[in-house]
Amino acid sequence: MSVTNRVLISFMEEMKIPKEISEKISSLQKNIEDFIQKVMSELGFANQEVSVFFCDNPYIKELNKTYRNIDNATDVLSFENGDEYEDEEGKWKCAGDIVISFETLLENSIYFDENKDDEFKRLLVHGLLHLNGMDHGEEHIEKGVEPECEMLKIQENILQKFKDEKIIL
Repeated sequence: MSVTNRVLISFMEEMKIPKEISEKISSLQKNIEDFIQKVMSELGFANQEVSVFFCDNPYIKELNKTYRNIDNATDVLSFENGDEYEDEEGKWKCAGDIVISFETLLENSIYFDENKDDEFKRLLVHGLLHLNGMDHGEEHIEKGVEPECEMLKIQENILQKFKDEKIIL
């Protein structure tokens, strides 16, 4: 039997999504799940469940303030879980939740001069690395600056490996 993982994806109901993306929401969800499955496999996740929630800046700002005492919106937050459960398909570990601000994702793509697809992948990989127990301390990806910490180096290597994967078609 092959090792599998579970990916649950949801979008904030009231969130404004650009028309070119909202028209493709079902294929977008499938592409996100496929990409996450590949990255989870690359990172050694086995029989784990991850949820990804896309929201707006006010929502993620409130989470950031509540859980990190930072009163600003951010691009991605990860919440490790670690609970386990069993069902008819086997034993599962809840790796945790990834919350991504769709607004900040779009802002980042402009700031980093990246296409939306590459920024999408960066935030998903970043969230998964946090759920895999990694941290980058105070260092963040900066435009034109090579990362120094191990987590961000791994992130960039994974992104390079999956550079041809597409999420937004």
